[in-house]
Amino acid sequence: MRSPTLMLLLGSLTLCLSAWAAPPDHWSVPVQRKTLSNGLTVLISEDHSSPTFGLSLVYKVGMRLEPEGRTGFAHLFEHLMFQGTPKSPKGVFNQVITAGGGQNNGSTRADFTNYIETAPITSLEAILWLEADRMRALDFNAQNLKNQQDVVKEEIRINVKNKPYGAVMWLDIAGLAFDRWANQHDGYGSFADLEHATLDDVRAFHRDFYGPNNAVLAIAGDLSAAQGFALAEKYFGSVPRRPRPAASRFDEPLNSGERRLTQTDALAQVPALTLGWKMPARGSKDQAAMTVLAELLAGGEASRLHQALVKRHGLALKLDSGIGITGPWEYDGPTLLTVFALYKPSSNADALLAVVDEEIATIVKSGADPATLARLKTSLLASWYDGLDGFMNRADMLAKLQTLWGDARVVNQIPGWIAAVSSADLQRVAARYLGSANRVLIDRQPASAAASAAPAATPSGETAKEH
Repeated sequence: MRSPTLMLLLGSLTLCLSAWAAPPDHWSVPVQRKTLSNGLTVLISEDHSSPTFGLSLVYKVGMRLEPEGRTGFAHLFEHLMFQGTPKSPKGVFNQVITAGGGQNNGSTRADFTNYIETAPITSLEAILWLEADRMRALDFNAQNLKNQQDVVKEEIRINVKNKPYGAVMWLDIAGLAFDRWANQHDGYGSFADLEHATLDDVRAFHRDFYGPNNAVLAIAGDLSAAQGFALAEKYFGSVPRRPRPAASRFDEPLNSGERRLTQTDALAQVPALTLGWKMPARGSKDQAAMTVLAELLAGGEASRLHQALVKRHGLALKLDSGIGITGPWEYDGPTLLTVFALYKPSSNADALLAVVDEEIATIVKSGADPATLARLKTSLLASWYDGLDGFMNRADMLAKLQTLWGDARVVNQIPGWIAAVSSADLQRVAARYLGSANRVLIDRQPASAAASAAPAATPSGETAKEH
């Protein structure tokens, strides 16, 4: 992640897509698709409202697919993609894009790595050349590797090690919730694993995962589909297809018993409780209902948990929530609905849990009234459409949906799935997914408070875990 501000079987999927009808009134995102002979999938969203474009190149590789013993490798490799190629030395990529009035970035997630750009339409061919160039080959050398190993380690220091609560919402909680190494390991990376990455490792990673047949190119903006497909063929058509490693299994059932972890934090001033529940699989009929339920439960100051924990009972100081590290539609393996609460030192985790359980029980019993349900859907739909307005974000969402779902046209079905969620759906999924058996929790205590409360306790940083 270059900037910290930035992070089914086909038949079953078809059944899921047909199970939800689209609403009668909604904006239909234009999208046309073509697959080149080398396997590169190309998507074009034609829109002449601005003489600009957004581009996203998504590779189907992320933290789940990195080798054991190489935690953080997918993230490290994302950084190496900006270190130059035999034809365009280090620095050229950024210089060309910014000189043309554009911006670019990239990020690594569990199931994909994406590279995004936006610029005036006159810069499109130059950027396509640059992306195709680094798909072909990178400048693999010891200096670049060492430099980026150090950069990633510094990111970890800033965003995890030297930050109160670190990445408890997505690293620690995943390590507790999941059983398969691919799902539970620290995808940001351990220093030891990062330092042991070799030039042969990065060459093999590029060979295995950065071929055109493992990628989706999406362009949104001031061009026609015919123009976009022709340009994709011109710049990417000669990049050879490459063999891909066999797919791994990532599936896991819901948990059958609560899991708890107690930690101390030398940088924290107040305790924090992090809760996680395994989400339904991508493409499940429960996915949309869980998305609406997450908004009802913890989506902002109007949510049930904020009102109960912060306003009514005065136990929590702040609440945050999320679905994975990407959102409710951008995952292709097990992920979590996570709630994070800073709470008052005068309280404790069990007191907060009692309130959480009470709110969940109320939803299971009564669902949501019509006015509340309408408000939730309006908020989610407004956020969805707002995220598709900008060309770069639209191209990125289309490329991710194509990569994860196998069909970018899902973009026009998601609003219908949200609109179709009923109060009874919320009751059903709350009962199925938010029970204590499927719950994991981490109680993060300030180290100073833990030491004064129990002077004979184990050293700071040691943890206790229950399954």
